[in-house]
Amino acid sequence: MIWRKPAAEADGDTSAKHVLVIQLGGISAFIQALAAAKRIREEHVGARITLLTTEATKELAEKAPYFDMVEADGKPTEPQAITNLIKRLRSAKYDVVYDLEGSSRTSNYFQGLRPWPPKWSGPTPGASYAHLDPDRASMHPLDRLSAQLEKAGLGAEPLMPELTWLRSTMRDAPRLLPDYFGIRGSYVLLLPRGSDAESNRRWPEEKYIDLAKRIADNGVTPVVLGASEERPIGAAIAKAEPRAKNLVTRPDLFQCIALAERASFAVGDDVELMHVAAAAGAPCLVFLSSTTKGVSAPRGRSGVVEFTAAVIADLPVDQVDRQLRNCGVYRHAATA
Repeated sequence: MIWRKPAAEADGDTSAKHVLVIQLGGISAFIQALAAAKRIREEHVGARITLLTTEATKELAEKAPYFDMVEADGKPTEPQAITNLIKRLRSAKYDVVYDLEGSSRTSNYFQGLRPWPPKWSGPTPGASYAHLDPDRASMHPLDRLSAQLEKAGLGAEPLMPELTWLRSTMRDAPRLLPDYFGIRGSYVLLLPRGSDAESNRRWPEEKYIDLAKRIADNGVTPVVLGASEERPIGAAIAKAEPRAKNLVTRPDLFQCIALAERASFAVGDDVELMHVAAAAGAPCLVFLSSTTKGVSAPRGRSGVVEFTAAVIADLPVDQVDRQLRNCGVYRHAATA
């Protein structure tokens, strides 16, 4: 049992009625921040919670059950627009702000609200709940957010991203089903990085093709997902292994989440979709470069296996195939 300090003893103000959450990053950073947003919603029961974000994550944010309002103009570039945003934040009279972005930009927003800023949680000197750990920059984003919320009195439990709310929010629409893409039975997601990346940062096309053949030979469908940069490698995998499904650029984000939730496994490079797959509940195997600084492996409730090498291209297919076998991916297909 995890002990949590009662609200009356906590350092934070869980009685706040008007709360602002700030997160201005991309999809992977936003999905990790959603784990913190869930904690904030649980602590501020009945509060009106506004999210300040960007257009890149607005659509997903509006589906999430943690926010009452989503504002997508959180990264203005023109001086007048920045001034107007700070004026709006001041006039909103938030009781507490959770800065999950933690950048120099959001610290400037805090400074712009002086001399009477709201209670503020973030890595900003002078904030009510300043998280100024000197090791903050080297921490995994989820550990960093957890420590920040603990500093604000919102408990010390580890944070874990999850997207299981999406299907119920969208009423399990037919377009979220594997059948929508002609997928039958068990499948493994392949999440490659575009071939323009350096060999120390990606697993090569020929190894994805080899793995796809092995997966298909065991009665499981390899399904390739990716962005426009992955079109060439997706086409190459499907050409070499016709039993594979090349869905690169076809599903939208919500469909990718739904496919990941039902996948037997996800294998791939450290791309945004790997973070999506882990948060959606797929067991994952991710390739990580030991020479790249600041790499934070995805995390998910079903577990993430990390294969690390100085040159990712050197990681053998046999080792990946063995991991899938040891995790029962092929056995489950045989008994399905």
